[in-house]
Amino acid sequence: MFASFTPTEEKNVLSKYSRNLNDEIARNAIDPTIGREEEIRRLIEILSRKNKNNPVLIGEPGVGKTAIVEGFARKIVNGDVPDNLKDVEVVELSLSSLIAGTQFQGSFEERLNKILKEVKNSSGKVILFIDEIHQLVGMGKNSSNSAMDAANILKPMMARGEIKVIGATTIDEYRKYIEKDGALERRMQKILVDEPTKQEALTIMRGLRERW
Repeated sequence: MFASFTPTEEKNVLSKYSRNLNDEIARNAIDPTIGREEEIRRLIEILSRKNKNNPVLIGEPGVGKTAIVEGFARKIVNGDVPDNLKDVEVVELSLSSLIAGTQFQGSFEERLNKILKEVKNSSGKVILFIDEIHQLVGMGKNSSNSAMDAANILKPMMARGEIKVIGATTIDEYRKYIEKDGALERRMQKILVDEPTKQEALTIMRGLRERW
C-alpha cells in the first residue's frame, strides 16, 4: 500500500514536476535492479537514521546510480524495508521541468517552495530523489527573480529534518559544487558507487537476457 498523506493547498505541484517511482514499479514500467544489494542496504541504513539521513550516490555516469534508487523503491513496494520506511513514496524531481519557464511564469523560488511544502506536509511519507543534485547550486538565482538558489532553499529544511532527500551526482561534480558548499555537504551522506566487477556485469547481463 502506498503512502497516504494530505497534500497542501498547492495540490499536484509535486506531481507536475516529478515521477513517482513506486507507482511506475507497481505498473511494471521500471525494470528490476540486478545486484547492487550493498548500495541499497546502505541507502536504507542512512534513510533510517534520525539525523544525517540524506544519502548522495556518487559515481561515474552510467554506473547505475538511478537503478539503485529504483531498487530501493522496489523494496518499499514489496514491503522489504524496515517499518519506518514502509508506505513511503520515492519521488524523482525533474530539475529541468522545475526551472523551465520561470522567468515568464512566476518565481522559481515560489515553485520550489510549494513542492517542498508538500513534501514536508507528507510527514516523512515522501522522499525526494534528485539526480544531478549538484545542479541545485546556483539554480534559479539567475533565471528568475529569486533571491536564493535551490540549494539554499533546500538546506534549512534538510537541517531541521523536515524533508529527506536522496541525491546522485558524479565524483567531479560533487567536488566542484557540493564540497565547496560546506553546509550542503554536511547534510549529505556519501555512498560511493563503483563500476560493477566483471562477475557483477555478467550477472546483470544474464538477468537482462532472462527478462527479455
